[in-house]
Formats: sequence, structure tokens, C-alpha cells
Amino acid sequence: MAGGQQPGSARPNPNLNPKRKSEPSDLIRSVQRALRVMEAIGAAPNGLTAKQIARRCGLTLPTSYHLVRTLTYEGYLIRGEEGRFQVGLALSDRFADLVATMRGPSTVAEVLRRTVGDTGYSHYLGRVVDGRIAVTAVIEGARSPHLEDLILGFDEGAHATALGKALLSTMSIQERRYYLREAGMRKYTDYTVTEPRALEYDLAQLATQGIYTEINQFRTGVGCAASVVRDDPDPRCRTVIACTMPLPELERYGPRIKSRLRRAADELIPLL
Repeated sequence: MAGGQQPGSARPNPNLNPKRKSEPSDLIRSVQRALRVMEAIGAAPNGLTAKQIARRCGLTLPTSYHLVRTLTYEGYLIRGEEGRFQVGLALSDRFADLVATMRGPSTVAEVLRRTVGDTGYSHYLGRVVDGRIAVTAVIEGARSPHLEDLILGFDEGAHATALGKALLSTMSIQERRYYLREAGMRKYTDYTVTEPRALEYDLAQLATQGIYTEINQFRTGVGCAASVVRDDPDPRCRTVIACTMPLPELERYGPRIKSRLRRAADELIPLL
């Protein structure tokens, strides 16, 4: 074929990318086709079927099917009603990466505000202050219920909150026993863990997930998730980030919420 075009390869569409530069000879065609597919779908608010994608991008139908299956598996597309493909959630993560790159250095407060803006959930920073687990920063989100007790300086209920569990996990068993003996294990709801052995089991299970959660333990109908930002030999430097939300939303969007929380923790690491 003219110009070295292979069967099933994408033909440049000037309407999708009007500023295309002269094409180098060493491009990876499969990547190029996938990008053309993303551009075509992004320009169609109602999505496109595999056949429509093939026509718009100049692909064979088998190639179109292979590409949309791969992009769907990776989260960049979702398959909706009537077999129409639309932009997937993974693309929003890449956009967030782009914004972060363009924005430059952040502060801790900016990371918290941005994360609250992205999710709508209240976020908290927790540290060990004077030997007590405490909330050291709070940015509230409209989608989270207001928790009157979970405020700046709050240093109770470590056993009942995800923030507290994450910080307790950075302690040795002996340190935890001493801390809980001094702080007590108040019962906030019928689901609050009030026995040290039960809490040890809970922490061991959560440690395997890398994210610490609690459901109904601090407030009925509320879920909380937390991630360790910094685990330091000096207790005063140990830091975690946590978020709260209505329990149904944690149950429904759990994986995505946890992924966003990890990303926020990664953004905070160089700032602490």
C-alpha cells in the first residue's frame, strides 16, 4: 500500500487532530490506532459501536474489535448499552496526572483540597502528637456527612476510625497495647471493636490490603478509609491520610476510592 500503510491501520483524520506533524517512519502503528480510537470516541458523547469506530478510524472490523477489547480491559473504555463504547474512568486518572505535572510543586493543604475537589469526600491528615493519635488537618467535602467529633485536634477513638487504625498499624504490638490501655477503647456504635485481640486481628487483615477501612465503627452509616503516607522510626513523623463517606458509596466505589487515596498519599510523601 502507498506510504507503507498496513491493512487495518488508522488513516489520519484531520478533523480529530488538525495540527498533526509530518509522520516519522518508526511509529508503532498499534499505539497510533488505539489513540485514534480514543480520539474518535471522545468526540462522540453517546459513544460508538465497534463498526462505527472502524469506519471513522479507517480500520478493519477485526482490528477495531481487538482495540476496543484491549482498551476496555485497561479501563480506558467502557462498554455501554447497545454495544456502544465510551471513555472510561482510567482516562480521568491520566488527566489528573497531566494536571499534576503542569501544576508543579504543591503544599500539603493543596493536595488535600485537590483530593476533596476530585472526590467530594472529606479528607483528614493524622499524626502522632505528644504521644497521642490526632487529626492535624481537615478539609470537608460536600458528599461526606459532617462528623462533629472528627475535627482538628481530635485524639480519641483511634481504635474506631480508619485514620487511627492506620497509625496504630505503624506501632509494635507492645506499643499498641500500652497506647490502648492508656487511651481506652470506647464503644461508639454496636460495631465498634472494643477488645484488643479483636483489633489485632482486624489490623492484621487490613495490613494485607494496604488500605485501612472501618464500617459503622465510628458512626452508623459511615465508612472510612485511610492510607499510611509515612511510616518513620520517629513516631512524631508518622503520617496518614483518611477520608469519610456514606457507607453505600464506600461499598459501591471502594476500589476507585482506595486508588485515589493511594495517589493522594503518594503526592504527600515528598511534602512531609
